[in-house]
Amino acid sequence: MNVISKHNYIQTSDLSMRHQSAELGYRRPPKQIEEIVDVPPNPSYIISPRRDRIMFLKRRAMPPLSDLAKPENVLSGIRIDPGSNMRSRMSFYTGITVHMLMDNGTLGPAKEVHGYADGAKINFVTWSPDGQHMAFTVRYEDKVDSSVNLSLWVANAESGEARPLCISENIRLNAIFELFVWVNDSTVLVCTIPSSRGNPPKKPLVPFGPRIRSNEHKNVVQMRATKEMLKDLHEEQLFDYYATSQLILVSMDGQVKPIAPPAIYTALDPSPNEKYLMLTSVHRPYSSIVSYERFPKKVELWTVDGTFIREVCDLPLAEDIPITSGSVRKGKRLIRWRPDMPSTLYWVEAQDGGDANVNVSPRDIVYMERADPLNDEKPQVLLELDLRYRRTSWCNGSHALVYEHWYKTRRTRTWVISPDCKDVSPQVLFERSSEDAYSNPGSPIMCRTPAGTFVIAKIKTKYEGTYILLKGQGATPKGSIPFLDLLNINTGVKERIWESSKEKYYESVLALMSYNPKCEIQLNQLKLLVSKESRREPAQYYIKIWPDKNQVQITNYSHPHPQLALLQKEVIRYQRKDGVKLTATLYLPPGYNPSEDGPLPCLIWSYPGEFKSREAAGQVRRSPNKFARISSNFPLLWLARGFAVLADPTIPIIGEGDQEANDRYIEQLVASAEAAVNEIVRRGVRFSLVFVFCQTIYVFLSVHCFLCFLYWG
Repeated sequence: MNVISKHNYIQTSDLSMRHQSAELGYRRPPKQIEEIVDVPPNPSYIISPRRDRIMFLKRRAMPPLSDLAKPENVLSGIRIDPGSNMRSRMSFYTGITVHMLMDNGTLGPAKEVHGYADGAKINFVTWSPDGQHMAFTVRYEDKVDSSVNLSLWVANAESGEARPLCISENIRLNAIFELFVWVNDSTVLVCTIPSSRGNPPKKPLVPFGPRIRSNEHKNVVQMRATKEMLKDLHEEQLFDYYATSQLILVSMDGQVKPIAPPAIYTALDPSPNEKYLMLTSVHRPYSSIVSYERFPKKVELWTVDGTFIREVCDLPLAEDIPITSGSVRKGKRLIRWRPDMPSTLYWVEAQDGGDANVNVSPRDIVYMERADPLNDEKPQVLLELDLRYRRTSWCNGSHALVYEHWYKTRRTRTWVISPDCKDVSPQVLFERSSEDAYSNPGSPIMCRTPAGTFVIAKIKTKYEGTYILLKGQGATPKGSIPFLDLLNINTGVKERIWESSKEKYYESVLALMSYNPKCEIQLNQLKLLVSKESRREPAQYYIKIWPDKNQVQITNYSHPHPQLALLQKEVIRYQRKDGVKLTATLYLPPGYNPSEDGPLPCLIWSYPGEFKSREAAGQVRRSPNKFARISSNFPLLWLARGFAVLADPTIPIIGEGDQEANDRYIEQLVASAEAAVNEIVRRGVRFSLVFVFCQTIYVFLSVHCFLCFLYWG
């Protein structure tokens, strides 16, 4: 009787809750929150290859619920929308405008890209190499059967008129990986769904067989926590079904030519001289414990007219990469076109078997080879490295920068090499700790070539030597002060030619706006795109012009949330009990006075970071002059509800010498949280409750337990 009564009570309660839910539906947030999250973000921008136009891409504030409610397949770490054959929950643009950039730095009148219907969702927007056209995808959802129409469009940059590029109903796009790439000024290489593809495979009622894992060879495979990997043969079939593409070449007049056999293409890379295509694909056997990035990978070279040249590599399944930081895949990796040459490949190969636990010298070797080598021609060794290779910034045959790094010691080196001069020895340009933000020299300013690649801009001055520009965040004990340095790449001597205002504004260099086909820029004709903001003023874009460094404002965005224009922001410094210096940004609601107003609920938002030294852990890596942009996925939103917010208090987990950071993880985590709370109290901010949000459940539980003990224990 008691059981029946209890059961009836649960049913009645459940029906009541269902009825209440049906009446309420989706509930709206409080007005203060809604007014903020519904404000559209500022448009994104893409600069034309010749730096004579800027394209602004409009966005909406939040995705529609219909996008979030769509069914999806999660396969090998990829969330797939089966209706559109693209990644699910993708953000999108709602409109495109194009402006000419005038010689005096101002923008010409806006030209709206038009031709598609209202309500279109726009993605994958790119300029053609000559900057005369833009290509992008447009998708509509049929309101009757909810099917999705995804199509490739092209627009004229001068008129803004857009039209579909592929008009055949038999051509359907496959956007699971790279969708399309410009091969030249008038041709794009596109991934499409094979015409022979039928309906998706159905899951059998009875499994194909048991899941068998063997360790006969007693191989020890260390894996980080993973989820959403391929679980069975049916999911492997689904992965093949959705990810397999047929490549086609599409010209501006709509002519279509298939190229290469169907495969799961993950990258499409035309050579700078528009003669070759480097096609990267993955293939079976798949894995149930690693994602598609570690599946067997094949890299092939084809001509743009569809002739197979050669196989660059075919790497086996990589389930056994050691978990140690700095471990990599065996064989050729990071295969790229050299951006300053017509058709030269470069790549790197580990000499330690990819295992960072193995001590060997050299650890990595960087190679270079022509796309069509002679029969007896072997790859050229560019550089042998004792640390792990990271990347190369190319300038020309006389200069390139090669970066190497070793995580365990945090050492990083930058080499200057002469790739086409065998008699010139490599030289170390910078060597430092990667944790030391104060000594970071910055990164080179890049220039786009007529081939669409990026190389280091060569700066012409009145002095002898080869000069480049370095831009950096400029971390200092008083906050970040972005800078621009002129560097003599031969001697390593630097001269600071510009830095951000220290008192009120935060300015940073975004892109080079000067154009020269040879990427040789006169210093006294330098043009840069910069952003400028303050605590009270949102970021605006400016064109800064040398030699007088005059600034021309090209945007005039309004304050996105004027109701919080007078919020209180302060970068605070304090210490934890072991003497390590910490930093946080404290936000208080507008008008809050700790001595007169009551206690506030306080929200702390942070994430721990690993360090090898106390000095580096205590450095300041933020600016008090940055504008507080509030979005739906960041805690500053709660200022509108009267919360205090302590944003990004540093939680350094330090492992000095031979110690590992995790050896004293909980101890340092709790000490950092305690120091943050004590500092808020010391400043007179009274709070009633503390909410801690971190990006891992372990961090959340650790800090939450500490705070519960501190306030309610």
